[in-house]
Order: sequence, then C-alpha cells, then structure tokens
Amino acid sequence: MTTSTSANLYTGVLMRPIPSAIARCACLSTLIAAAVVHAEDKSGQQASNVRTEYAQVLRVQPVFQTLRAYAIEQRCEPPSEVGAAARLCRPTRVPKEFQRPVAYDVDYIHRGVTYRSRLPIDPGKRLRVRITVTPDIPPGERR
Repeated sequence: MTTSTSANLYTGVLMRPIPSAIARCACLSTLIAAAVVHAEDKSGQQASNVRTEYAQVLRVQPVFQTLRAYAIEQRCEPPSEVGAAARLCRPTRVPKEFQRPVAYDVDYIHRGVTYRSRLPIDPGKRLRVRITVTPDIPPGERR
C-alpha cells in the first residue's frame, strides 16, 4: 500500500488516504446516525409524538415570478422604391417577459380551522399535515 499526502488548500492540513476497511466502517456509522436523526423531529422530539392526517384544500393560488429578457429579431423595413427587390433588414433587441409559478398559496381546513401556507408544489384536493403534541409547561413551573 502506498501512502501519498496532499495539502488541503483551505485549511493547510495534510490529508492521507484512509484504508478501505476504515472508510467502509465510517460510511456505515454515518448511515446509522442519519437514520436515527431522521426518526427524530427537527426539534429533537421522538417520532412517537408525531402523526399525520389529511386536510381538505379549499383554494390554491399560484405565485408567479416575472422574468425579463431580450431576444434578437430581424426587423425589415419596406422597400423604399416601387421596383426595388432588396429590403433593408437589421437585428433588433426586443424585450420579452415570461411568468413561471414559483410557489402556491394554499388555503386548507383541518378539524374546523382554516390555515394558509405557501408550498413549493400544488397539493391537489388533499394536503397531508403533521400533527405534533408537546406539553406546554410555563417557565415558572419547571424544576
């Protein structure tokens, strides 16, 4: 096995190749850690306090982004003389405007309460919502 060193340009630290058995073990432990983190909510709560339900979508309104660009088109002038066959044409910048949907404002109802969220996709007629239950303990009652 040959070991070569190369300098890391960002930190100036010398790096050496990792033996393949150690690299496989590191990859496996990273996957296991990612699975454990995925099982927890972003706030650190266990998945047992989280459930999903469906809400009825009432209204979906797309949010558009307007893009402006220029196109080069040939503009030709009519012939100046009656018998002239050649027309004068030249390239001209023409402004163009495009609109594309970038998000959707969605009104939905869940258990009698109406909500509005901006989503990256059109959810359709039903929207899956995450329900999380956490105790609300006032700061003065903590020990």
